[in-house]
Amino acid sequence: MPTVTRLLHTRYRVNDLAASVKFYTECLGLKVSRQHTSPRGAQLVFLATPGSAEEIELCQMPAGAEPVKVQPDLTHLAFEVEDLEKFAAEAAAKGYPLSDGPTKTGSGSVIAFIDAPEGYEVELIQRAR
Repeated sequence: MPTVTRLLHTRYRVNDLAASVKFYTECLGLKVSRQHTSPRGAQLVFLATPGSAEEIELCQMPAGAEPVKVQPDLTHLAFEVEDLEKFAAEAAAKGYPLSDGPTKTGSGSVIAFIDAPEGYEVELIQRAR
């Protein structure tokens, strides 16, 4: 049976590409690795994630496309942070407050959530020390 060899990227469709790119780069520190227009006319931006080969693809469809409506708790990305308290303070100072948490888990990790544009959730995890 054929098998895949690795995960390359995860795609999130957005209504406001500039606002989403700003959030992921300014708040989370991701880096734009490339951007282009797809054959269907969608604007694509790929973001490199620290410590990982996988990327996040943000996609804004051409004008006239149905707008994105993200259901609550539909999907989220999870990122590890060294110091959740410090991260949360810096993110809030940039206009990105936590939407939930911090909460200590049974394993001793601390988790929190922050909302990205369009309503996608981003989970932040500080591993147990």
